[in-house]
Amino acid sequence: MFTDSHLPDANNGGIDRPPDTETSLSPVLELRSVFCAYDPIRPAIRDISFAAREGEILCLLGPSGCGKTTILRAIAGFEPVQSGEIFLSGRRVSSPSDAIPTEERHVGMVFQEYALFPHLRVTDNIAFGLGNLPRATRADRVQEMLQLTGLEGFERRYPHELSGGQQQRVALARALVRNPIVLLLDEPFSNLDPDMAGRMRHDLHALLRRMKTTTVLVTHDHDEAFAMADRIAVLNEGRLEQMDSPELIYHMPATPFVADFVGQADFIPGQVQDGMVHTELGEFPNTLDADEGTPLVVMIRPDDIRLTPNKSAGPKIVGRQFRGSENLYTIQLVSGQIVHSSESSTTVYQEETAVELRVAASHTVLFRTDQLPA
Repeated sequence: MFTDSHLPDANNGGIDRPPDTETSLSPVLELRSVFCAYDPIRPAIRDISFAAREGEILCLLGPSGCGKTTILRAIAGFEPVQSGEIFLSGRRVSSPSDAIPTEERHVGMVFQEYALFPHLRVTDNIAFGLGNLPRATRADRVQEMLQLTGLEGFERRYPHELSGGQQQRVALARALVRNPIVLLLDEPFSNLDPDMAGRMRHDLHALLRRMKTTTVLVTHDHDEAFAMADRIAVLNEGRLEQMDSPELIYHMPATPFVADFVGQADFIPGQVQDGMVHTELGEFPNTLDADEGTPLVVMIRPDDIRLTPNKSAGPKIVGRQFRGSENLYTIQLVSGQIVHSSESSTTVYQEETAVELRVAASHTVLFRTDQLPA
C-alpha cells in the first residue's frame, strides 16, 4: 500500500477556493446570529449567520430536525426570532422587537405539497396575488411564466389534471410571477420520482439562472444540493457547521459530520511521526501542523482509493455494491479497519479477493480524534 498524497498541492488542499466577492456585493438576504426556539430547552436554530448574493442559489443541507425549514420559515416571517436579525435587500424584516409581515417581505415560497388551489385553473393559480395589477399586465405576466416554465397548453387545467412535475411548475410560476426578492424552496423535489426529480432539478436550475433569482433551497439530499447550489450551508442540530462551494464541502469538509453527511467517508487513525501522519494506508502530510505523537484521523473518500488484486496483500474485499455507473467495494484492512473504494462498473472483483490499495488523493483532510462523535 502507498499513497500519492505527497503531491505538491496536497498541503493547500488541491482545491482552489473561489475569490471572496461577498464583501464587494451587497447581500440580498442576510441572517445575523439568528436564534429560534419552539421551547426554551431545545432551540431549533442557534447563532445562524450567513448571506446570499443576488442571483445566488444557496442550499440549506442537513438531516431531518436540524433546523433547515425553521430557517426558511424565519426568512418568510412565519417564525419569530428570539435573538438576531434578518435583512432582505438591506431592510431589517425580523428582530426580537419587531417583524415585517410575511406579505410585505416580497418573498416567494414553494412548499413540499405545492399548496395549489384545487378549484382554480393553472392561469388563475399563477395569477393569484397579482390582483393589484391591471388585467392586461396580469395576463402578460402569467403568459410569460407559462412560457418560462413550459406550461403552455395547460392553461385551463385544474391541479388534479396535472402530473406531479406539472404541479410543481405551477407552484414555481406562482412564486416567481411576483418577482420576489428571494425564492424559498422547501424540499421541492421530495414528491417526485427519481427520474422526474432529476429532470426538474435541471430545468429549475436553468430557469433560476435565466431569471437571476436569489434562491434558498432546503434539502436533505446532498446530490440535489451538489446539482443545484452555488454554495451549501450544512446544518447539524440547529448549528451551521460549514458554508462553502459544493466542491469544497465535499473535498475539504470542516468537520467529521460534514465529511460523512455529504458522501461516503472513512476515517483512518494515524499518528504524527517525523512530521508526517503515519497510518495503515501510508503516510500523509501533517496539514494541521500537529505536534509529534499527536493522534489524528485521515478522511478518505472511496474515489481516493484504487484497488489492484495481489494474492500476497493483506487487505481483502468483503463486499460489493453495484451502483450502475460504479462498483463500491468494501475492504477490510489487516487491522480490521473498513475502507471503501469506487471502481468503474465494469471492474468486477469477487469477495475475499486480496487487494493492494493505493491512495490517490490530491489533498489531505485531517481531524483530531476529539472531533469524532463519541
